[in-house]
Amino acid sequence: MNIRKVVLETTELKEMKDFYVSRLGFLVLQENATSFRIAVGTSELEFTSENVEGDPYYHFAFNIPSNKFTEAKAWAKEKVRLNVEDGEDDVYFSHMDAYAFYFYDPAGNIVEFIARSTSDEKMEAFSAASILNISEMSLTVDDAITAGKELKDIGIKERDDESISSTSLNFMGDRASGVFLLLVQPGRKWIFSDKVSVTFPQEITLQGNSQISINKDNKLTIDP
Repeated sequence: MNIRKVVLETTELKEMKDFYVSRLGFLVLQENATSFRIAVGTSELEFTSENVEGDPYYHFAFNIPSNKFTEAKAWAKEKVRLNVEDGEDDVYFSHMDAYAFYFYDPAGNIVEFIARSTSDEKMEAFSAASILNISEMSLTVDDAITAGKELKDIGIKERDDESISSTSLNFMGDRASGVFLLLVQPGRKWIFSDKVSVTFPQEITLQGNSQISINKDNKLTIDP
């Protein structure tokens, strides 16, 4: 599975564009008065301010080259304040053989950079252009078990083919790709943050053009 494009809502459009484009150096692919879209490796990430209700926030992760974690962390620390948990500003996931660090963007999204041992290496100095793709995208729904069945129907299974949990984080996708939808119900704390999972509108387009969306009524739609 690969994530082609994600569309998220924000009330901080100008600040978000300044942050991602001017401060971090992401390439703008498209923009208008109510949205902008950036390149995240082979993926695209769009923020829109059209008809936004509340103050949406999400969790998403970017895959970075396997050999660039230390360099990417130093690069990020010059531009943002890294989030801390238990006195540490990064984490090693032994079950994935991956290192990650986290920070907030101006909208309060929990942004993660993750270097998996299975990801490609790159030799050039780290920059936003070094990012490989969108690695993880939160998908917060009222009924994770039903949503998990619907995702399985289009070929997206739990990472280890385990049963879907209504209380834990479900990694939907295959280990080989290093790309996952993080299926979860509201109220679960996101690590390296003071925030819990909340349902907000979003659109996810996968390789092959399958679309997964949540509307303003929290209704999940999956179009294979």
